[in-house]
Amino acid sequence: MPHGQFPYIRGRRLRSSSALRAMVAEHELKPADFIAPIFIMEGKDHKVEIPSMPDYYRYTLDRVMKEIEELQEAGIRSLLLFVKVPEDKKDNKGTEALNENGLMQQSVRAIKEQFPDMLVMTDVALDPYSSYGHDGIVKDSEIVNDESVELLAEMAVSHAQAGADMVAPSDMMDGRIAAMRYALDEQNFKNTGIMAYSAKYASSYYGPFRDALDSAPGFGDKKTYQMDPSNVREAIKEAKLDEQEGADIVMVKPGLPYLDVVRAVREHVSVPVSVYNVSGEYAMLKAAAEKGWLNEEEAMMEALIGFKRAGADLIATYFAKAASKLINKG
Repeated sequence: MPHGQFPYIRGRRLRSSSALRAMVAEHELKPADFIAPIFIMEGKDHKVEIPSMPDYYRYTLDRVMKEIEELQEAGIRSLLLFVKVPEDKKDNKGTEALNENGLMQQSVRAIKEQFPDMLVMTDVALDPYSSYGHDGIVKDSEIVNDESVELLAEMAVSHAQAGADMVAPSDMMDGRIAAMRYALDEQNFKNTGIMAYSAKYASSYYGPFRDALDSAPGFGDKKTYQMDPSNVREAIKEAKLDEQEGADIVMVKPGLPYLDVVRAVREHVSVPVSVYNVSGEYAMLKAAAEKGWLNEEEAMMEALIGFKRAGADLIATYFAKAASKLINKG
């Protein structure tokens, strides 16, 4: 005589074939979920692999167009642009950041002209332009908030004027979303969106990215403005504040060590939630695969579906093209 629910209820029934598993899958990845980060450098006809990010590159503007064409063909609809600024153009005032003919502004114009249907997001922060490598203006060894916010709002307008569809402030200064929304609206860029890095942690997982852009801080660290990895309630507070200030999308960064934060934020905001699968996470997986310790494709897809399961609507990832091609194969 059977006891309890077994043998009448068998969980394995719904796992017995690939068709059944696909039919009852709770989450699904598609290329449109991905935001592809793009690194652009000055010069012509160059494509340079980032040593700590195997198979990922910095491009000159003429060479990046082929990469974007491949991303579009794979079904990716969104790009997040970053620029590598030469040392002689860096200062403590963000001068180059506001140059209407700067590399970011040139890149936005050129990409939107060639790929008008591609959604172009731009990084808004001062660290690529700063002689100190910090995300804000430095005064007496302090990263000052309010003056930095004014400059960041000007940056956002400059990117919108170049044609950016959405600005992505990654600086973590207080009040910058409201300032950007006001500045954009005042200049009649009411349809330019804001994807706020709302819960950006002071993480050791950013190392390869800083190699890519040569943007490591010149002194100290970023712990006075980026978040303490110990905190999750603070992340909820920051995300809710950004939503109230006008953010169209909020972000959690990094990704894999912060899946609990993604879930918590998802449960407390109404806007879409994005997550950044950062350079250190990418590099670890690539290194382990290179050693033969895991299957790269399987681990990649497992990590990406984990973001969706945690509650992310969008995923910024260096695996965007590889994952999309795999999805398209079925």
